[in-house]
Amino acid sequence: MGRPRIEPVVWRAPRPGRKPKASLPSLTVRQVTGTGAEDVLVDEHGHVFTGVEDGRVLRLTADGRRLDTITDTGGRPLGLELYPDGRLLVCDADKGLLLVDKKNGEIEVLIPSGPGLRVCNNAAVAKDGTIYFTDSTSRFDLEFWRADILEHSGTGRLLRRSPDGSVETLLDGLHFANGVALAADESYVVVAQTGEYCLNRLWLAGDRAGESDVLVDNLPAFPDNISTGSDGLIWIAMAAPRDPVVDLLLRTPPRVRQVLWRVPERLQPKEKRVVWVRAVDGATGRLVHDFYGKAPDYHMVTGVREHEGTVYLGSLNERAIALFELP
Repeated sequence: MGRPRIEPVVWRAPRPGRKPKASLPSLTVRQVTGTGAEDVLVDEHGHVFTGVEDGRVLRLTADGRRLDTITDTGGRPLGLELYPDGRLLVCDADKGLLLVDKKNGEIEVLIPSGPGLRVCNNAAVAKDGTIYFTDSTSRFDLEFWRADILEHSGTGRLLRRSPDGSVETLLDGLHFANGVALAADESYVVVAQTGEYCLNRLWLAGDRAGESDVLVDNLPAFPDNISTGSDGLIWIAMAAPRDPVVDLLLRTPPRVRQVLWRVPERLQPKEKRVVWVRAVDGATGRLVHDFYGKAPDYHMVTGVREHEGTVYLGSLNERAIALFELP
């Protein structure tokens, strides 16, 4: 297929924001025993899986009454997916791309972290076991994600691991490559560029196979994990609204930005405490759902999963997952 490169997008100030179509429905917040339930995955029984910053992968029963530890990766689990053989695929920012047995917690390392995989972040899995996954940056570890956004050096990648174990880069030059979603018919894969406020699409089949384009551009917030819902839509976790200060900084020379990200964290721009998710049509990029609001006990949505009419949320900052019913 070759290695099509995403060309840098000319920086533009945000266009006047369109007000969200719908206010945020009432949230149900379910606590977990760990900080940073960054992503959410729902299985056929309605059980919810998430990973927390101390390395544990957790399973919360559908009724929210029981929480089990599936395994401890010893790293920082982020994106979660179901693998065709029933195991969990775990993108671990410290340990790499992993498969976890849900029954006994045994871990198989598919691709270890190292020079070739700095921050394994999110993934999507095809029916034959092909894995599409992101390496967010080759410059920084996960804890310095703000530095990568500000430096804006574009070292992220979208990769593919075939069932035979071979790995290839599909897209490079991405600005903090993040969420990954696969079309229901597997004709294309979508990747979120957090630092470019956009979703890129790579066609995998048909007349356009090998071509890449922009599915959604100039988002009003930082896109994080994405997923394909049971409704066929591409759901986007909108971690925080765009910050005019950050937009301005990204228009300064690279050396200036490198100095700025070394400023103490307490002086750096802070994310706003909102809950925001969107869903778009994967064929046209048309906005279908847009839920925005504030909750007293939840913010910074970094993971989203729609499952049979219920939308589940994960957060890099919270000790909980949240959910709401589609209106």
